[in-house]
Amino acid sequence: MRVVVAGATGLIGSRTVARLRDHGVEAVPVSRRYGVNVTTGEGLEEALRGAEVVVDVTDAPARTEEAGLRFFRTATANLLAAAAAAGVEHHVVLSVVGAQRLRSGYFLAKELQEYQVRKSPIPYSIVRAPLSFESLQAIAVADTSPDGVHAAPALVRPVATEDVAAELAHVAMGLPRFGALEMAGPEEYRLDDLMAKLLAANGDARSVVTDAHARLFAAPLGKGSLLPEPGAHTCHTTFSMWLAQR
Repeated sequence: MRVVVAGATGLIGSRTVARLRDHGVEAVPVSRRYGVNVTTGEGLEEALRGAEVVVDVTDAPARTEEAGLRFFRTATANLLAAAAAAGVEHHVVLSVVGAQRLRSGYFLAKELQEYQVRKSPIPYSIVRAPLSFESLQAIAVADTSPDGVHAAPALVRPVATEDVAAELAHVAMGLPRFGALEMAGPEEYRLDDLMAKLLAANGDARSVVTDAHARLFAAPLGKGSLLPEPGAHTCHTTFSMWLAQR
């Protein structure tokens, strides 16, 4: 089986390539580093030649609605067109939990990406991942509010990126789902409480300000807007396990 992984030099993409190769799959990494540009289409045709499956873990250069819409509208269309021309039998795309509910910010851009995949004639699977420990840590580090890190009291079931990569590899090796699979971490936290735990684990002395109006990727959050749907696939890596593995 020949599987092309677009966005292969990112954190999740590189681990997805590794998981596929662990299973004996011919995993072909695709990114600008390998001479392929999904936004211009440069190198796509050659990279997808002979591929049976495409796994799309590409991401916008910024987690804003404008940047996301601009990127996914073009990059996803290019990938799907090249996949159709190459006779790809299964298109797997990584999305986010909340894409179908949060109608603003980066989540709206991911919903657009899902729509493009669903409308394509290529058999597909959508994997919706919740926030990862790694992404939450990056959000906390990037927060420059003078009075502390602002976070909403929304509920989350975070996962490790290693679990996301393993699930993507598993889905890629299976039959197309013609729908979405949602993932969930084994533990549920309030976002503000988890941010405080992450800061403490990193030796960051900043406090966390519980702010019901705090947004995530420019989207307002309700209490359950970041929770997966019932029946989501539960991963195994807990917060304490993730800390120990870092």
